[in-house]
This record gives sequence, structure tokens and C-alpha cells, in this order.
Amino acid sequence: MPTLTARALLFDMDGTLVNSHAVVERIWGTFADMFELDVAEVLRTSHGVRMVETVRQYAPAGTDAEEVTSRLGVIELADTHGIVEVPGAAAFVRGLPVASVALVTSATLPLAQSRMESIGLDMPVAVVTAEDVAHGKPRPDCYLLAAEHLGVRPEDAIVFEDAEAGIRAGLAAGMRVVVVGEWESETTVGLPRIGDYTELSARVVDDLVYLDWQFS
Repeated sequence: MPTLTARALLFDMDGTLVNSHAVVERIWGTFADMFELDVAEVLRTSHGVRMVETVRQYAPAGTDAEEVTSRLGVIELADTHGIVEVPGAAAFVRGLPVASVALVTSATLPLAQSRMESIGLDMPVAVVTAEDVAHGKPRPDCYLLAAEHLGVRPEDAIVFEDAEAGIRAGLAAGMRVVVVGEWESETTVGLPRIGDYTELSARVVDDLVYLDWQFS
């Protein structure tokens, strides 16, 4: 991979900085049990999407999606077992200029704070969570708002994402996207990729961040 440069790095959280797969599977298992749904089908489309939107998609007609989401949110916030960082994530983010980093997540603010704390990362100065936009990923609203918070143009930002909805959101915002992990689709063809942050290093020169891929 060639070196990439950017003035801002925008990070998704779950699956990108934080490995919370075990918790996610448990919470959607609880949801599926509520309504006798196929949990595998729910998990297939829920990753990277705001919880309330997944509830609306799968819950029976007439369900109070906001109320169900609130109940699930309380359970999810209390469930921290098995949450770990994506390898190298915390050290990589700590090495970046604080003014160039944003967290852009479909989680709520309390959940984001809890999970970032669990891997030893402070919340960035710029944070966009589920409460901040009317339309979640794959719409570009969240990433455009993060760029606005950091005072950069979309073309000067790089998004780190692991899920289809988030990847599409970053691209729709006019940003470059680095795929984190193994997700592959037509959307990811030709995009730069890392397995984790041990494969990447960052150099800062003036207000530019240079990303270099490390190969063993």
C-alpha cells in the first residue's frame, strides 16, 4: 500500500477499535428471543447500524421500537464481559494529534464511553454517536458531522470502518475508507485494508498524518 495522508482520522468503534462481538451476539440473541426471530438473520444486517433501526426492521408491526431499544440498551450497557481492543488500536490512536481524531459510532454516548474506557482510551474531542444524527449509517450524516466538528473537508479525512453500513457511509460522505478486519463485499473492492493496527504506523508532519503500512 502507498502512504496515505489526511488531516483527520475518523474511527468507528465496535469492530474497528473495540472487539465487542461477544456482547453484540448476546444482545441480539436477547432481542431475537423476545420476538421469536432468527438471530443469525438479525446479526447479518445489524452490524454498524443504530440499534433502533435494527429493532424497527425486525420487530413485529406495532412494536414500540424506542421502548425496546431502551430496554436492550440498559442490558447492553451493563454487559462488559469479553470486550477487548482490536490489536494495537489504543496505542495507535494515542499516537495521533487529538485535533485530528473523531469517534463516529452507531452506539449511544454512554455505551461509547463505557467501551472506550474498557480498552483504556479517552473519548476524543470530536464524537458523533447515535443520538447526534437523524439518519444513521449507511447514510453519510455522521461522518459529515464529524468532519465539520474537526473543521476539515471530507476529502481530507480518512474513515476506519469494519462493517458494510459504515464503509458505505464513509464513501457516501466523499471520504477515503480503510477497511479494518475481514469484511469483503463489492463495496470494499480496491479499498485499503488492515487486519489490525499492528499493520499500520502514523507519522505527523505539521497538520498532516501520514499512514504507512507495515509488512512483516
